[in-house]
Amino acid sequence: MEYNTVYVGMDVHKDSYSVCCYTYEDDKCKYKRTFSSNYKSILKYLDSMREQYGDNVKFITGYEAGCLGYSLYNDLTAHGVECVIMAPTTMAKTANAGKHKTDRLDSEMIAKCLADRNYHPVHIPTEEDDQVKEYIRMRDDHKIALKKVKQQLLAFCLRRGLRYSDPDSQSKPRNWTQRHIKWLREQVSVLKGEYRDVLEEYLGTFDYLTDKIERLDQKIEELSQRDTYHEKAKRLECFLGVRTLTAMGVISEIGDFNRFESADKFSSCLGMVPGESSSGGSRNMLSITKAGKESRVNNLSNILSFHHSFRIMEV
Repeated sequence: MEYNTVYVGMDVHKDSYSVCCYTYEDDKCKYKRTFSSNYKSILKYLDSMREQYGDNVKFITGYEAGCLGYSLYNDLTAHGVECVIMAPTTMAKTANAGKHKTDRLDSEMIAKCLADRNYHPVHIPTEEDDQVKEYIRMRDDHKIALKKVKQQLLAFCLRRGLRYSDPDSQSKPRNWTQRHIKWLREQVSVLKGEYRDVLEEYLGTFDYLTDKIERLDQKIEELSQRDTYHEKAKRLECFLGVRTLTAMGVISEIGDFNRFESADKFSSCLGMVPGESSSGGSRNMLSITKAGKESRVNNLSNILSFHHSFRIMEV
């Protein structure tokens, strides 16, 4: 039998890959294998499958978007293997998928989705966009750590009966102003023993993370001046509440804005379209789906009020 195309479904995890082959000619999944999580294992598997399907066969591989990111895709495409990353929420799944689920069954489902094109592919960012995206996510991780340290500082002061008050203000004193931080440093001389050490350590971590985030923000500002991002970032910053960090986050996450046919498509990608549960004459609209990219999209809600607003990114 002559085989033109073989669809290779891959259910990928951190420690293992489960794969199988599907063809229209056979109309079933065959040669199911499970091996360690190494792209070289996939290449060896495809080489062995050429003995079954012929040297001229074309392999199309695919896997669901997940923890591996684009690493497996990049490794396979670098070796000339066609690969697709599939958006899980767009894939057609069987009715009993939730009742009987194994890695091998998942690989079969992925292979059949590949063959029938019952999926939407994930946009693959450029290497530059991916690097910027990872840098911004790293900065956000440090921001979360800073927030946690602030909470720990306030909780420690509360346990020790240290209450901040501003005699020059008649309203409720605000935390993390310059006066509040100065007051925190003054409490070091008030406390004794290990209590003093605890406060000093918390303040040391606070200073370290504050300085680091300031340095990271400066780096992101420099990245926004690149020819790739400068014009796009400036256009996004025309919107209220959007500054360099938000603009760069959106640009690196979305990539090419021109790939969206309309603002509705853009909203769908962001997950900012409402869900719906309607039957007969009853129509019930639900909350937004949140099925798409959620990073920094809330600050762009005013953009989405204009049907073709995302066209501002066009050059």
